[in-house]
Amino acid sequence: MKNILVPVGSSKNAASHLQYAVDFAKAFGARLYVVQIYNVYTKAGTMIKIDHILERESLEFLKSHVAKVDTKGVEISIKTYKGKLVDTLELIAKSLDIDLIMLEPRTNSIKEEVYLGKTSGKIIKQTNIPALIVPEGYTYRPIIYILMALKSAIIKNEEALKPLIAIKNHYKSIVNLLLVKTPFHNEGDFEIDDHLSSIVTNTTYSENATTFQGVLEHYKENDPELLCVVRRKRGFFTKLWENNTILKKDFQSSTLPVLVLSGLK
Repeated sequence: MKNILVPVGSSKNAASHLQYAVDFAKAFGARLYVVQIYNVYTKAGTMIKIDHILERESLEFLKSHVAKVDTKGVEISIKTYKGKLVDTLELIAKSLDIDLIMLEPRTNSIKEEVYLGKTSGKIIKQTNIPALIVPEGYTYRPIIYILMALKSAIIKNEEALKPLIAIKNHYKSIVNLLLVKTPFHNEGDFEIDDHLSSIVTNTTYSENATTFQGVLEHYKENDPELLCVVRRKRGFFTKLWENNTILKKDFQSSTLPVLVLSGLK
C-alpha cells in the first residue's frame, strides 16, 4: 500500500481523521494525498471569476489543516481540484495510482443519528475505489482480527483483495470469513477458491435476509478491529444506500473501521 487518498471536508472530526490517516500511512510507509474538491456554480450574468480565489482559499485551508497534526515524517501532498465529487475522485485515484481512499463517516453532517453522511455515502456508493471508513475520533491501533462478510466467495478479480491482503500481511491479522446465505444465493457461491482460502483463518456460515443482517448477528462474537465488506450492486449496504445517507440505528457497528473492497466479480 503506497498511496492513500484523504478527501477533506469541513467536519469537526477532520483533524482526528487526518491523524489516523497519518498513523496508518506511517505503518505502511505510504504517501498521503490530502485533497479538497470544490465546484463553482455561477449565475447568468455573473462577471466575477472566482476559481482562483476558491483554489487559493482551499490550499490555505489544507495547509492549516495539515499543520494541526503530527505528520511523523509521512510524506504528505496537498492538492485542490475543481469538479464534480465522484468523477473527480475517480480521476484522482487513477492518475495518482491510489491504493486506498480514507473516509470520515460524516464529512459535514451535524445530525447525531447519521453514520454515513451524504458526501461519504455518495463516495462509497458511486465510486469503485477501495475505501476505509474510520469512525469519528477513532485512535490508530494495530488491526489483529478482521471479519470479512460475503454472500458469495466467487472471486474473478483477485486484484480487489489487495488492500485486505496488505493489511493482513502487515499486521499478521487473523481473517474470519462470514458467508451469508441470502435469498439471492446461487449454487457455488460458498465454494472458496485457493486465493481466498489462503487469506482466511476461520469460516462461519449464516442464513439471513441480507449480508448486513448476518454481520449484525455475528460481528460481536468475532470482536474484530476491522470489518471488511465488498462493494456490489446488491452488496452490504444495498438497502441502506437508497438515499446515500446511512443511519447509526441501521448500522450499529459504528465503533470500528470498515474496509470496503471493489467488486470481486
